[in-house]
Amino acid sequence: MEDRALNEKESLQLISQMIQSSKQNLEVGRGNEFLLWGYTTTILAFAIFVLEWVTRQDFWSFGWLLLFVFWAGMTYFRRSKKPQVVTYTSKAINQVWRVLGYMFIITVIVFFALTYAFQASLTIICMPLSLLYIGIGVSITGIILQERCMIYTPLVAFVIAFYMLGVLAAPNITPDIWWNLYFGIAIILMQIVPGHVLNCKAKKVCSKN
Repeated sequence: MEDRALNEKESLQLISQMIQSSKQNLEVGRGNEFLLWGYTTTILAFAIFVLEWVTRQDFWSFGWLLLFVFWAGMTYFRRSKKPQVVTYTSKAINQVWRVLGYMFIITVIVFFALTYAFQASLTIICMPLSLLYIGIGVSITGIILQERCMIYTPLVAFVIAFYMLGVLAAPNITPDIWWNLYFGIAIILMQIVPGHVLNCKAKKVCSKN
């Protein structure tokens, strides 16, 4: 086949196709990642609730630390399977979640240290703060991808997070095991629903092409 220079119209069409293709791949990949995190976190939330309900022991809350194991596995898998094309959009989204991930690690370390220092259970505050971190990350991702569902669904999680913070600030009210269910519901709205929406829209666009 003889090589020939592309004219201006053909060049613009090629660039447009490349952008659209990369966006479709990003949406499918991001949707799958949201679903993996969403379902894993939700299942863990409901499992911890059931275990605490049956045994009436709150030490099951340490099960949340399993998310660190899942995070390490996801990080290893992502590094071993590098994408062929890295767009500015995907790089920006990854950096946002990396910063939020570091914030979550720092939060856990600080409050575990404070719990040890003051001999008081302060780690419970990690739950509402985690909802805020995840909600901010989902909203920013939605803004970058221009997906309304992802921009506004975290608002419900913010309400739940502020309720939890209000309970912690109230003198005569204490957290209970139902917080695990509230957390799971918030994750369903913030990650599972947007994940399915992203994949559904990307598949529709791919089927048209």
